[in-house]
Amino acid sequence: MPLDEPTDADRERATNASLQRMWRYVRAFAEKSGTSLHPHPEITEFLVIGLARHIDQLGRPLCPCNFYEDKSQEARSSEWICACDEMQRYKYCHCMLFVNQEGLPITEYLPGGHEGREAYGIVPDPDPTRGRALGRLEARRGHELHKGRAE
Repeated sequence: MPLDEPTDADRERATNASLQRMWRYVRAFAEKSGTSLHPHPEITEFLVIGLARHIDQLGRPLCPCNFYEDKSQEARSSEWICACDEMQRYKYCHCMLFVNQEGLPITEYLPGGHEGREAYGIVPDPDPTRGRALGRLEARRGHELHKGRAE
């Protein structure tokens, strides 16, 4: 079954400036982290539209794949700002925006019992030399950190 493609109405839910900003960001972050964008371009585009829409609404690219009781509060916390803490720590993108070339989320670094590992098994990191900035820093410091918060 073919996937629905984003329509002009979908694209109009975010400003052109925010869409361009998010396209630049996701392409650059995929390169920086050693991941690929989802192999179905329509999925990637829907996610970029959601991130751009949150920039317009909240001033920050809040993950579009979660439900938030208070989006403004979540945007201030930074945990779910793209690239989220899970992506920075484990190289795992639950939106499946940043994946391996086959379109699977990287689960190699997830802790046991994590829903991503339960659903996909262990999916190895195609480029262990890139990405996981927060995870690498935590390993050096010996404790958990959170972006956007002074430690």
